[in-house]
Amino acid sequence: MIESPENLTILPDGGPRAGVSGDLLSHVLAQIRLAGDEVFSRALAGAEQLDLDDGQAHIVVVRSGALRMESEDQAAVVIEAGDLVLLPRGPGALRLVAAHPRVEIVVCRFWFDPDSLRGMIFALPQCIHIGRAQGAGWVDGMLPFLMVETSGAEPGAALMISRIIDLMVIRTLRSWVHEGHATGWLGGLSDARVARSLKAIHERPLQRWSINELADKAGMSRSSFCDRFAALVGRSPLRYQNEWRLGLARDLLARRDARVGEIGLRIGYESEAAFSRAYKQLFGHPPRVEYALANELGKQP
Repeated sequence: MIESPENLTILPDGGPRAGVSGDLLSHVLAQIRLAGDEVFSRALAGAEQLDLDDGQAHIVVVRSGALRMESEDQAAVVIEAGDLVLLPRGPGALRLVAAHPRVEIVVCRFWFDPDSLRGMIFALPQCIHIGRAQGAGWVDGMLPFLMVETSGAEPGAALMISRIIDLMVIRTLRSWVHEGHATGWLGGLSDARVARSLKAIHERPLQRWSINELADKAGMSRSSFCDRFAALVGRSPLRYQNEWRLGLARDLLARRDARVGEIGLRIGYESEAAFSRAYKQLFGHPPRVEYALANELGKQP
């Protein structure tokens, strides 16, 4: 029997803030899949530019010296020793240049699964900068562990590196939210009123939420709620709800616990055809392709 999507939305334990930004961040990030690819350390000479693969996501940690982040339309930003920058879509038009005679850095390259809530990924800014004061407690702890795995040839090292990068990305986003600098859908988690409506969507994904019901959860008028939600999250409340449910459907398809039509009905679509159209519009391919791929992978030894 297929597992209900409500059971896929696990509620972590927590303190007074649990159930608002903390829990929702866990729920959303659980749907964003990434894989680490490469970690390397290097030294840059004065004014040398760091070359990064465009289109690949990166984390750059400055161990000593400083980098200057430049772009044509923004003032330069200094990335000091102990700072971390996350580039979710690669450097793009940004340039990272050594601002000291010798700069030592660690670079983690990874990629997001393009089918995992890709609208949420592309809603992230070009660069997220975490200063040493924000990240010292966890960057200083994770980085040595990461470098040990990188320098050795122990069995399972590649998986360990990927998992540590995963943790670094999650911790970066959480620090960014807690500092109040977040924009896009993460910004919605830092707004207590919008976060209450997001919590309702995540905890009860099969309920057909109306705008009025979600506005009541937020304690706002309908028009103010819609404007605030769209400004922070980057999509309307009902569109967000639909994308979240389709993301849950994608997990169910990958598990091959039920047929495509049954999964569509379970997440609230009245027909398999309607489910297939919505799924293809979001992910670029119909759910039967996802199901067939999962089936083939399941047959592999």
